[in-house]
Amino acid sequence: KGAFGFVFSCMLTEPKTAAKWLPKKQVFKFSRVNLSQHIQDRLEEEAYMLSLINHPLVPKLIEYQRIKKQSILAMELAEGDDLEKVSLKYGPLPVSWLIEIAAQLANILVYLRTFKTRGYNKPIVHGDIKPSNIVFKVQTCGLGLIDWGSSVFAQLDEDRQFLGTNIMDLMSSDMQQTNARLGDVYFIGDEQLNGALSSVRFDEQGVASTLYALASGQSSRFGCKVISANALGLPEELARTLTAMMSEDFTVREKGGDYFITNMRHMRNIVTNDVNRSDYKVLLPFWISPETKVIDTVEYSSRKSFLRGESDKTAESLHHIDDVQFDRYYKNYMQGMGDTEKAFIAAVGRLAKFPVVGGISIHWKNNGVLIDSNLTLFDAGMKLSFQSSLNNLVHLARAIHRVGIFKSCLFNAKDTLHIERSSASKSFIPNDKVDIPFTLSDISWPENQSRMHSYFEDGDDPDEYLELPDVIMTVIKKLNNIHHSG
Repeated sequence: KGAFGFVFSCMLTEPKTAAKWLPKKQVFKFSRVNLSQHIQDRLEEEAYMLSLINHPLVPKLIEYQRIKKQSILAMELAEGDDLEKVSLKYGPLPVSWLIEIAAQLANILVYLRTFKTRGYNKPIVHGDIKPSNIVFKVQTCGLGLIDWGSSVFAQLDEDRQFLGTNIMDLMSSDMQQTNARLGDVYFIGDEQLNGALSSVRFDEQGVASTLYALASGQSSRFGCKVISANALGLPEELARTLTAMMSEDFTVREKGGDYFITNMRHMRNIVTNDVNRSDYKVLLPFWISPETKVIDTVEYSSRKSFLRGESDKTAESLHHIDDVQFDRYYKNYMQGMGDTEKAFIAAVGRLAKFPVVGGISIHWKNNGVLIDSNLTLFDAGMKLSFQSSLNNLVHLARAIHRVGIFKSCLFNAKDTLHIERSSASKSFIPNDKVDIPFTLSDISWPENQSRMHSYFEDGDDPDEYLELPDVIMTVIKKLNNIHHSG
């Protein structure tokens, strides 16, 4: 599921009845019919751009159709898991995998820069390169770049020169107005976010952000000022290249991009010794449940109030952007924050992608940071990855200089209790079968009031400014006299 549509994969059960050229494994991509028509039309544009591309690392278009109001795109299936899922499973990826991924992405960038087919000689910009748009097969380290919904023909080349097939193109007003689309704001560069003319440099930023996120076990590019690419155990040449590609100085960025494109085929031959991460020091303790349980984790945090404390007037400059992904990921949560604060919010959000319940409370004081947590992971196989995500959260929290509190509660949506009433004048009355499940810990906790884990129940709601009635608060305060996990 994405901001614009949803996807099903399928397998042809009777391939003999189908045309010989049809791949056995396919994907059907649907646009959301509740979106405005011009956004739904982007699926057809995606199909057109995909039809032009012929590269072994890009799944091929099969067909595009519109049935009544529903647009459907059929394409070849890229086998494996998307790299966001791989990252959540393994944590920071082994260096040997990263080098293979980097080399293959560089190969795709070279192809897109030199794109010439069907009368077109303009480079293509993918516009949304990120881990979840790259399908990776662990056994072979092969990948496939998917989701071309943000792709366009580039307006500028790598030297910032206008691209046009004739003099009329250069005189066109189109060269003064960007055709670029917004990719995921967690991974795109500043030029693309701020509406610059589309450039082949956009995808360099997406690749650098992706490689950095996979190497550090994060879900965004924003933490690079605190957790440097040079500190991730990468080969020095690759680490320095990524650092340059994510520099704030555009000249350094472009030199880093040029070096990456030119030399990645040589860096691919670096011999690596993947580090055993089992002895990493964990900076926050957490429990691993002996019970195997399907958890649908939902995060409820005070990020809106955190944003209110961090945002500034510079956010006004981005109000003109009208994009579904921008509204969903950025405008409501991160606009106006510094990069480290954005990275911190993204790190908290990453915790909710694990099967975990509990809570975490971070107190910034003048003399340091206090962190209060109680977290239980329900998949022992994700221990190292979860540990890495917690460590990143601590590093980023330490890098933020403020006085305040951030709270986050992670709960299992499957355990939510629903109580209804027939009208506003009636009382909420649970039936006799409703209870609040709990387990008793074998560990005897010391009687220390500062260690009690209550995240939102003991005061005003930090985001919506809601207040519970006094009669309910009285009961909750009694519950809070019992040390509990939230």
